[in-house]
Amino acid sequence: MNAIATDKAPGAIGPYSQGFEVNGMVYTSGQIPVNPANGEVPEGIAAQAEQSCKNVGAILEAAGTGFDKVFKTTCFLADMADFAAFNEVYAKYFTSKPARSCVAVKDLPKGVLCEIEAIAVK
Repeated sequence: MNAIATDKAPGAIGPYSQGFEVNGMVYTSGQIPVNPANGEVPEGIAAQAEQSCKNVGAILEAAGTGFDKVFKTTCFLADMADFAAFNEVYAKYFTSKPARSCVAVKDLPKGVLCEIEAIAVK
């Protein structure tokens, strides 16, 4: 097992890693839309989805893989009414259309609107 760490994605806000590589598979922790450069969260679901995707991408890159190798994602929304707007952004990044679960949850860390985790091959 190899922990993945990059300063191009937000650091963990708890006792966990940004991701792990295990036997040629990459597992990212859920990425919320925190800008790693300044710690700020953008306004609105589209901007937050964009930042969450960028954060997932940074971890994938640090692990030596990319969006085209992702085969499963789990997405969390604070409000299912944001589903269409979230999908519009998500589709720009996850062009290979990986298997996905997308659920609405009561709350997300830091009061954000979305979170994305991914599983990829190297």
